[in-house]
Amino acid sequence: MFLSIIGPGIITANADNDVGGITTYSIAGAQFGYSMLWLLIPVTVALIVTQEMCARMGAVTGKGLADLIRENFGVRVTAIVLLLFVLGDLGNTAAEFAGIASAAPILQTYAAFLSKNLLVPLGAIFVFVTITRGNYKIVERVFFCFCIVYLAYVGSGFLVHPPWGEVLRQTIVPHFTPTSAYLLTAIGVIGTTISPWMQFYIQSAIVEKGVRIKEYPYSRLDVISGSVITDVIAFFIIVSSAATIFAYNAHVPAGHHPITINDAADVASALQPLAGKYASLLFAIGLLNAAIFTASILPLSTAYYVCEAFGFESGVEHRFRDAPIFYTLYAGMIFIGAGFVLLPGAPLLATIFYSQVVNGALLPVVLVLMLVLINNPRIMGTYVNGLAFNIIAWATVIIVGALTVVSTIQSLFAPAAAG
Repeated sequence: MFLSIIGPGIITANADNDVGGITTYSIAGAQFGYSMLWLLIPVTVALIVTQEMCARMGAVTGKGLADLIRENFGVRVTAIVLLLFVLGDLGNTAAEFAGIASAAPILQTYAAFLSKNLLVPLGAIFVFVTITRGNYKIVERVFFCFCIVYLAYVGSGFLVHPPWGEVLRQTIVPHFTPTSAYLLTAIGVIGTTISPWMQFYIQSAIVEKGVRIKEYPYSRLDVISGSVITDVIAFFIIVSSAATIFAYNAHVPAGHHPITINDAADVASALQPLAGKYASLLFAIGLLNAAIFTASILPLSTAYYVCEAFGFESGVEHRFRDAPIFYTLYAGMIFIGAGFVLLPGAPLLATIFYSQVVNGALLPVVLVLMLVLINNPRIMGTYVNGLAFNIIAWATVIIVGALTVVSTIQSLFAPAAAG
C-alpha cells in the first residue's frame, strides 16, 4: 500500500532543493563551514509540519489548496493572491532555467557542445514533452528519476573527505555566531526550505493521485520520508562547500586569493582544483538536475492552482483538448522563463536572487491561509489540527514568517550583503 501511495511527499520535498536552495546551502557551507548544519534539524521538523497539513487537507477534502481558498475567502481575495503567486512563480521558473545556464560552463569543460544556448532550449522541450505527453503515473516515475540524481550530492560530499567527527559535532550541537552575515544566511537556509508553491503542488498531487483519508497514514509516511531525504541532500551540499571552499579560505596560501561564491555554479567550479574533477562534475550534474526538475514542477503547480481556483479542468491525466487552459498556462510559464534566460545579457544572478525575495514575501501569506483552513471543522471534520500539533504548526508559521519577512527586507535594502 505504501508503494502505491508514495510519491507526492518525496517529489515535492526534493523539488524544493532547487537552484535557489542549492545556492543558499552552498553559500552557508562556503562562508561558515559546518556551523549551520544543526539548523537542518529544526528546519526538517518545520518542513514536515507544513507539508503534512496540505497533504491531509487534500486527502480529507479531495480539493486543491487554491480551490479551498476560493470557497472560503472569496473570488476577489483568491484573484489577488493568485496574481501575486503567478508573478512570483514566473520569476522562480526563470530562475530554474538560469540555473541550467549557470551549470553549462562547468559541463562544457567535459563536453564543449553543452552550451547555454543548447541546454536551456533542450531543458524546456524536455520539460514540456514529459508533462504533456504522459499520464500521472509516467510523470511521477520521471520525477522519481530526478529525485535519485540528487544522490550526486551525497557522492560529492564523500569525495571531498570532510572531517566526519567535526561534522557530527556541529550537526548535533547548536552553534550561533552573533553577526549580521551569519543571521542573514541562517534566515536564508530556513526560508529556502519551505517555498509557497510547494504547498499548492503537494495538495494538488495528493488529489490527482486519488489519495483518500483511509490511505492517509501511508501518505504521511511519504511526506516525512521526503522531508528527511531533502534535508539530507542539503546536509551534503553544505558539507561539500565547507570541506573545500571554507577550508581553503581559512588557510589561503601565500600569493593566492580567497574563493568567492555567488552561486552554486561557482561551487562546482571551485571543487575541481580542490577536490578533483569527479566531485566537481557530480555537483554540476546535481545542479542541472535540480534546475530541470523544479522547472518541471513549478509551472505545473501554477497551472494546478489557477485552474482549481477558477474551475477549469486540470491534471496531467487530461489531454490538451480536455484541459486547454491548464496546458496553455504550463507551456507559457516554461517558454517565458526559458526565453528570458536566453536573452542577450539576461541578469541570471539577479533573477535567482529576486525570485527568492518574492518567495520570502509570499510564504507567510500562504501559511496563514493554510492554518485557517485546516482548523475549520466544517472543512476538515475530525481531522483538524490537535492542540499539540497546532502549537507546533503556529510556532512554525510565526518563526518562519518573521524570519522570511526580515530576510526579505534585508535582502531588498542590502542585496550585496545577502549574497
